Amino acid sequence: MDSPTSSGNIRFNRLLPYWAVLQTDLRQTFRSWVYRLWVLMTVIAASGSILYKVGIHREAGIVQAASERSGDLLRGLVAVSLGLIALLSVSGIAAERSTVADAVLSRGISRHQYFLAKWHSRLIMILVTFMVLAGAVLAAHHFLLDPDLTLAGGIAAIALIAAVLVAVTSWGVTIGALSHGTVTGITVFWVLLYGGLFIVSILPDPYPTPDRIMSRLNAVLRGQYNPALLWQGISCGVGMGLLAAVVGVVGFGRKDV
Repeated sequence: MDSPTSSGNIRFNRLLPYWAVLQTDLRQTFRSWVYRLWVLMTVIAASGSILYKVGIHREAGIVQAASERSGDLLRGLVAVSLGLIALLSVSGIAAERSTVADAVLSRGISRHQYFLAKWHSRLIMILVTFMVLAGAVLAAHHFLLDPDLTLAGGIAAIALIAAVLVAVTSWGVTIGALSHGTVTGITVFWVLLYGGLFIVSILPDPYPTPDRIMSRLNAVLRGQYNPALLWQGISCGVGMGLLAAVVGVVGFGRKDV
């Protein structure tokens, strides 16, 4: 008797393992204490800072430009959040060594798909969360303080910081994939991060280093920026992220699990 379903009609979607890992990791990241602590800490810090500035603005009558205050706050939030963002990135693969071995050795998913799913998941969670929080911060400063912000400047500032976070997150996931544990990955990440920041800090002025990007946020928020330099900074951050992804895909593909 013939089988009701011919084997020739069975089609396997090769992206299914990737989508499964991506969706699972998005849910796990959203429920993790590290992610919730990062969001809670950011919301509390931003709310406290905004309420303090609004109180000074209304009670003391001190005129405060929204671009200056929001730029300072965004820089502070990025600096404070960097540790938790690094932990979220590095732990993506480093914290699941046993799961990686079971999934890969059983041929349920390829190494490349597993790495890409984890990388995309952490990028989505970190970038979307930051953009929503940064947008809320800029909107609050615009309506509560002296409104000198521009829509184009706000979008440009968020895009610049997002490009920096793309590079940081991508290298964090890559280091976590190539390390033997979360603690080791975090240690290597911080060494490379501070070493890299020191090296790029000695580059001449035209190069869009992270500290120069952050220092120009106030002017960018007012719409005072060079579009060519803006795209150069965004391209640099995204390029570093893609370089990290290539290193991670190749390295993780050859690493024993």
